[in-house]
Amino acid sequence: MMWGYGYEGWGWMWLIGGLVLIGIVVLVVVLVRNSAASTAKTTASAPQQILADRYARGELTTQEYRERLEILGGKP
Repeated sequence: MMWGYGYEGWGWMWLIGGLVLIGIVVLVVVLVRNSAASTAKTTASAPQQILADRYARGELTTQEYRERLEILGGKP
């Protein structure tokens, strides 16, 4: 007698394995989306940061800085 540990248990193994696989796929998708969102936020402010750096080094006058910042859509 097998006491229920024969081939009947394989169905549960497939179910648990499938759920673990789905969980891993969902986790990877969430991590990739969060990474892409944070990268998009960083690159959006990059032109304004470069402009501020150039102004801080004295490469731009105050008037040039404000004009270019306004073109980029930032607040002077």
